[in-house]
Amino acid sequence: MTHEAAGVPTTRNDEDRQDSDRPDASRPAPETQDHAPGAPDAAGGPEGAAPRPEARLAKAVQAAEQALIEFEIAVETFRVEVENFSRLHHQKLGPMYARLDELDALIAEARAARTKDPEDERKAREARAAVLPMPGVDELFHDWMDGDGLSPEAAAMLTEQPVRPPKRVRPSEEARRLYRDLARKAHPDLAQDETERQRRDEFIARVNAAYGRGDVELLKELVEEWAAGPVPPPAPLSESEELYARLEWLTRRKELLTVLAQELEEGPIGSMLRMAPDDPDQLLEDIAEQLLGEVSRRESELAEMVQ
Repeated sequence: MTHEAAGVPTTRNDEDRQDSDRPDASRPAPETQDHAPGAPDAAGGPEGAAPRPEARLAKAVQAAEQALIEFEIAVETFRVEVENFSRLHHQKLGPMYARLDELDALIAEARAARTKDPEDERKAREARAAVLPMPGVDELFHDWMDGDGLSPEAAAMLTEQPVRPPKRVRPSEEARRLYRDLARKAHPDLAQDETERQRRDEFIARVNAAYGRGDVELLKELVEEWAAGPVPPPAPLSESEELYARLEWLTRRKELLTVLAQELEEGPIGSMLRMAPDDPDQLLEDIAEQLLGEVSRRESELAEMVQ
């Protein structure tokens, strides 16, 4: 059966006219169906029925996951760019900034020596304090030094001697009592199945750690925890609840990444990168040229003051 558009004239050939004279020509041909009535359609429901709410929510979760992946890639890419640019900035311009700070301190000290003004002397002290000092030995070794020099552990490592074990804490009588009570109640050998044994093993490991430190308060908390019994497993979530929980996590993750991206963009290095996103190397060259000019001017000023 041919479908003709309304208002559009058509022509019929002889075969069409012969067909129209047949007795069955007036009856329309049965339409061909791709699937039986009531069969599910592409949306996962019966033909003509609205898609399930879970199906729409699943699509929203999938779209949010893809968007988060792309956002994470963009943030991580920018973070690496900021880190690399910061390293180059420090390597190339760090000595110039240090030279400027040193010249500022020398100029302030020369001015204070000439004027003897207490205010100039105060500014000179502040300028000198701003100059990055050479790190001391204690700063280089951080926590490796105590009041008598290198700590025993650090000295042993540097001289390739065995490290002495740390001092043992002798638990109090109360700690020993709490430990014995917990060990009797939660010992893994009292478990009736493998799951219970694993729970007891993990719990006793925490008890041993607290007892080793002599932490009475933590042992008391563990006593209360064991008395309360195992935490019941959470009730299984429905499909909708799982999808909503996933969507909420994706939203929180996006918010955290947004904060990180904003901090990167608003930081000093990120701000510099945004000034010349296509050619950051040239930006470094321009800044270096400006700093060299500042160094030259300060050196001239200092030379005039000390003549």
